[in-house]
Amino acid sequence: MDPFLTSRIMTDLLGGLTNGVVYGLVALSLVLVWRSTGILNFAQGAMPMVATYLGMGLLSYNLSYWPCVAVAIVAGFTIGGITERVLVRGLYGKPEINPIVVMVGFLIVLEAVAAAVWSTKPRGLPSPFSAIDWQIGGKPFGLSDFSVFEILTAIGVMAVIAALFRFTKLGLQLRASAIAPEVSRLLGVRVGRMLTLGWMLSTAVGTITTILVASNYFTGLTPQVMDGVFAFGFIAAAVGGLDSPVGSIVAGVSIGIILQFVGDYLNSNDIILTALLILVVSLMVRPNGLFTRSSARRV
Repeated sequence: MDPFLTSRIMTDLLGGLTNGVVYGLVALSLVLVWRSTGILNFAQGAMPMVATYLGMGLLSYNLSYWPCVAVAIVAGFTIGGITERVLVRGLYGKPEINPIVVMVGFLIVLEAVAAAVWSTKPRGLPSPFSAIDWQIGGKPFGLSDFSVFEILTAIGVMAVIAALFRFTKLGLQLRASAIAPEVSRLLGVRVGRMLTLGWMLSTAVGTITTILVASNYFTGLTPQVMDGVFAFGFIAAAVGGLDSPVGSIVAGVSIGIILQFVGDYLNSNDIILTALLILVVSLMVRPNGLFTRSSARRV
């Protein structure tokens, strides 16, 4: 059994799982914005990046890791709320291209501001757990304390978000505010607050993801730290379905595993091409996502 656990296949499987949960968390943050406001946020990587700089920058003032994480998440909540109120509020009901253009422009602005304030030099973040792979019989197993922490964090966040939307009145109000805001107002739902809350939750989840990426990846924290991860997370959200929190995690994990095997057995240059191929094929088969239920219209 030990040779199989330390084999090339198992190593790729576990490495893909670790990468995949990160893609799934990015997809989940996109799903949160979509389900609560009906807008696809292309600045979803840049907004949490700024929150992470604001929180983890306090490490320089001798504040320990976990309080810095808490500050970063609070900063994510705040940035998400301010962005919705100031930048996004006027985009509701406008042509779909308008929010896309605005959020892409916001992405560029945030990365430029972050580079001007904090520079583009990678900033290493401490890891709360060891990133050294476990050993079985003197051979690496493919999991570390930190990768297990990543996986458990993704599962926990996904469970909380799924429960919020499925079993709570607040989740129902968030979904109703995005789908039918006028009807929701007539029923007494504070639509404006629900829309703001959706952006706050999304940016907070994105901040958790950014901290995981910057703490465990060799790149450290940079203004562009989430660009590549966001691209794979976006594909996972589209494949899983923008209405499915569970689908976003499942699609993210599946894509992470597939791309890990492609990079190891074929060529690392084929990873992006494979991801795009997965996106195209899945949209041809299920345009609304593999985990989104088809809606029937009564005539």
